[in-house]
Amino acid sequence: MDPKLIGDCVHCGFCLPSCPTYVLWGEEMDSPRGRIHLMKQHVEGTPLTPEMAGHFDACLGCMACVPACPSGVRYDRLIEQTRAEVERAHRRRPGDRMLRASVFQLLPYPRRLRALRLPLRLSAGLRRRLAPGLERISPSLAAMADLAPPVRARVRLPGRIAARGPRRATVGMLTGCVQGEFFPQVNAATARVLAMEGCDVVVPASQGCCGALSLHSGREEQAVRLARRTITAFERAGVDTIVVNAAGCGSTMKGYAEILGGAWADRARAIRTVDLAEYLVELGPVAERHPLPVVAAYHDACHLAHAQRVRSQPRALLTAIPGLELREIAESSICCGSAGTYNLFEPETARDLGDRKAERVLDTGAGLLVSANPGCTMQISAAIRRRGVAPIPVAHTAQVLDASLRGLAKVP
Repeated sequence: MDPKLIGDCVHCGFCLPSCPTYVLWGEEMDSPRGRIHLMKQHVEGTPLTPEMAGHFDACLGCMACVPACPSGVRYDRLIEQTRAEVERAHRRRPGDRMLRASVFQLLPYPRRLRALRLPLRLSAGLRRRLAPGLERISPSLAAMADLAPPVRARVRLPGRIAARGPRRATVGMLTGCVQGEFFPQVNAATARVLAMEGCDVVVPASQGCCGALSLHSGREEQAVRLARRTITAFERAGVDTIVVNAAGCGSTMKGYAEILGGAWADRARAIRTVDLAEYLVELGPVAERHPLPVVAAYHDACHLAHAQRVRSQPRALLTAIPGLELREIAESSICCGSAGTYNLFEPETARDLGDRKAERVLDTGAGLLVSANPGCTMQISAAIRRRGVAPIPVAHTAQVLDASLRGLAKVP
């Protein structure tokens, strides 16, 4: 934990209303400034107690406090450093250790996730029926059963997708781990949209997880290893721009230089990471937008809106589609409770926030929810399902654009 970063906090309290756990509980130690106070105590010699670790674990890492802070406190770096310290110094209970080890031996590895596709497809109905009983045994197992999305057919993207019409740019595309295996239709739509807007799209076969899930949970060594592998894969592909369609991945990759340091930092800076919506707005449209008659609500993924400060661009892309009506969600800055692996490790809090977000989404009366992060999609879909109402389709911004550019009657 960096004492200088800790010292930047003047304890003004502007962060309080932006913090989901403070909004839920009203507890000072579960606010950003409260957690910074605990960080200061630890740096000054106070041992890391289980209670202290619990307050750090309860933080979603949503970064809503970062843009809310008038002093520019780097809470994003502080919580990453603190989580790494918790993983080094705090002895968790055996069950918690086993759960965390299992999650991080699975989620960051696409091939291992791929092996789950058939069991998940065969067990979809059973998992829904078992979830209430699992809740009594293990809330984390119940969350896993409830969150897993319907398994779509695999989409194999070629190593290079040619631009349609005159080539305007060449970009790399991150396929990701959870996105690639459970939401392959999002990657396919992303590649088509980029190609229709005049981009050659390079998809390195050797890429894997970017390290975001590991970094956000304090598993520093694993995160660094995965980050270096990602940089190497895109260097070999010969691209200097990577387009990312998952909020958490983009946020982490934009911070690679700070995470890695040294020669790896220079290599990271040589490749620009940019969110899909951010890139398309910069590039400007050339493909024709066809009418898409739908009322849509846009959900701000935390690591896109707060960490990357990408808010206006997705809205600009959506509102430029003829026939699409865009509605805002109340409390848009409050996290849905997904937060990477948070809904697996802190399932009760995640459920409360998911239910709160689902209510706000339903209040819009929209017929389509648009999200830019796979975790948010799973979290909000599960929360709406729990309410027993008719499900609202959830699509990525790329899928909505893809439907309009191809002249489809609705988002597939």
